[in-house]
Amino acid sequence: MDFQTRKLNLIAYLAQVQDESILNKIESFLLKGKTKDDKAAFTPFTLDEFIDRIEKSEQDFKEEKFKSQDELKKISEKW
Repeated sequence: MDFQTRKLNLIAYLAQVQDESILNKIESFLLKGKTKDDKAAFTPFTLDEFIDRIEKSEQDFKEEKFKSQDELKKISEKW
């Protein structure tokens, strides 16, 4: 799907949104993106931060602190 088609699909989706909370979230996301410097918002991890993140993720997995695909799907249906 090309870029122009994707934009048109998004416009069509937004035109059909009935839930004001969804629209508020989209507006908030878009406005927040305009006020932050994109470079500052997406700074890469240092190697130590990356390793720490991996270790924490592995520990969370061992302790079963994660959501299954089905759980995430149910959560996303409420958005």
